[in-house]
Amino acid sequence: MARHLLYAASAAAFVASAHAATVTYDMKVEWVTANPDGMQERPVIGVNGQWPPPIIRADVGDNIVVNLDNQLGNQSTSAHFHGLYQVGTPQMDGPVQVTQCDVPPGSTIKYNFTVNQPGTYWYHSHSRGQYPDGLRAPLVINDPKTPFKGKYDEEIVLSVSDWYHDQMPDLLKTFISKGNPTGAEPVPNSALWNDTQNLTVPVQPGKTYFVRLVNVAAFAAMYIWFEGHNMTIIEVDGVYHNPAETDMIYVTPAQRVGFLLTTKNDTSANFPFVASMDTGLFDSMPAGLNWNVTGWLVYDQKKELPDYTPLDDLDAFDDATLTPYDNMTILPTPAQTIKLDVIMANLGDGANYAFFNNITYKSPKVPTLYTARSAGQLATNPEVYGTYTHSFVLEKDEIVDVVINNLDKGRHPFHLHGHAFQLIYRSDEAGVYYEDSNFTAADFYPTPMRRDTVLVEANAFLIFRFKADHAGVWIMHCHIEFHMTSGLMMTFITDPLSLQNITIPDDHLDACKKAGVSTTGNAAANQLDYLNLDGQPEPPQPLPAGFTARGIVALVFSCISGILGVAVVAWYGLAEVPKDSAFRGFGGVTETDSAPAEEYRDSPVENQEVPATTGGNSGSARA
Repeated sequence: MARHLLYAASAAAFVASAHAATVTYDMKVEWVTANPDGMQERPVIGVNGQWPPPIIRADVGDNIVVNLDNQLGNQSTSAHFHGLYQVGTPQMDGPVQVTQCDVPPGSTIKYNFTVNQPGTYWYHSHSRGQYPDGLRAPLVINDPKTPFKGKYDEEIVLSVSDWYHDQMPDLLKTFISKGNPTGAEPVPNSALWNDTQNLTVPVQPGKTYFVRLVNVAAFAAMYIWFEGHNMTIIEVDGVYHNPAETDMIYVTPAQRVGFLLTTKNDTSANFPFVASMDTGLFDSMPAGLNWNVTGWLVYDQKKELPDYTPLDDLDAFDDATLTPYDNMTILPTPAQTIKLDVIMANLGDGANYAFFNNITYKSPKVPTLYTARSAGQLATNPEVYGTYTHSFVLEKDEIVDVVINNLDKGRHPFHLHGHAFQLIYRSDEAGVYYEDSNFTAADFYPTPMRRDTVLVEANAFLIFRFKADHAGVWIMHCHIEFHMTSGLMMTFITDPLSLQNITIPDDHLDACKKAGVSTTGNAAANQLDYLNLDGQPEPPQPLPAGFTARGIVALVFSCISGILGVAVVAWYGLAEVPKDSAFRGFGGVTETDSAPAEEYRDSPVENQEVPATTGGNSGSARA
């Protein structure tokens, strides 16, 4: 049955109030029950007894206050306001053990910051890959001075996501385990529009809508199209861009796209719109998986909701061809270039982990921001932040090039906190890496697209450039939650000495105290010697190089067994064959009682079901 569920501008689902330029959201985070795909009820993380959580809305220049009350009972939580730069308020960014402690059950903390950037964003938990269990929703900053004022009549907010029937703690336990040595990510059970299926969006003929699209998925990137309608992109990740028309977009987890959509001049039919999960990312294709979710633009509620037309090819718009509306040209030559090789490999516990330059991220004992505040002059020394936070200290206003050299066979969406960067180069040839490419600065995009989350292709590389123009601790990580939690993350610390002047609210410090987390010291919580990292959290040890003693013993016995096997075969081969029988193997079956060749061809082995295999499904779509 079709269901109408548009995100509303009203505050009916939460306690919110607006006084002058301050918008306050009181959010009691608690477990509720939901069944968004109609296949299985499950616990989800709701707000004030409802799910999905509310949209946060404000105007440019407003002060946003979020009072986060953790009533989950069995899990800590947090909130990150994805895409907001947090200029002057880096302590409000939200990632756990980076800019704050986890908020334990029964605790409340306040996020308080001013927004001076218009656009489409979202907020979500930044605790242990928690947000796919439900704590995520769009965040919209309205711009009274938008350059596209008068170009559209109304606004629509759409979220798209994958959905799992199992909760993230169980999925992560299976994913990061010796039982999954290849690092195969869990395949979603379904996809959702606005946290439901069969979404209907009422529209009026001859109007132009500004559609704010947010991918809040854990894993799946999506191909998006609206049958019979084109999209004119005007914004990506909160940054206005010059209009670009297309009939299909590709949006990764954490990316946002704002586009204009003009409806037809008559109401003779309703039109489907589709989100199709990029199944090329999946290691397997479970039987019965529907990798598409369909919604409808409803011109006339009395008319049918037609099926969409399957496509033979999914050819999405290349976001690298966009140019920013302000026509900002490429930043000057960088002060440094940081090359990050993306690697997926096993460690000594047998599980598969993710690495930048052979370092897999491990959270420190003290939040990195708090280390910077308490380290004195040593805050400029990256060592104090620990080996496994993979930290780079940047000077204020330093220009940096980041090379993401993807040695993995899968695509990855990378997100930089606190900034929108310029994508200055992206290779389009698989198997050609940064070291092997013959590109020059002349190949850089002269007026580069800007965003905060970017896709690097499989076995390829890209370069983005940004200006470290405000102090803070800003992580950069893959926004596939399974990869981030398995270590694909690193840290930039900008202007750390100035961070010693910021104030950490008492309720943030109280959350640390209740959780038993130190708020001073280095990554090992050493407060006396900041260069002594004994006791810092570490990942499992690497796999041993060469053969261990157990391996050598196993090899010797394997060789002995092989030699004995060959000897037995040779002994049987040299034995005299009895005249009255012809051996067909070691069972001594004679010619008279042996099965005919036809019976061997029709044996049950021939008729076993062949399991589903990976591959190639991103080029087609089905109902």
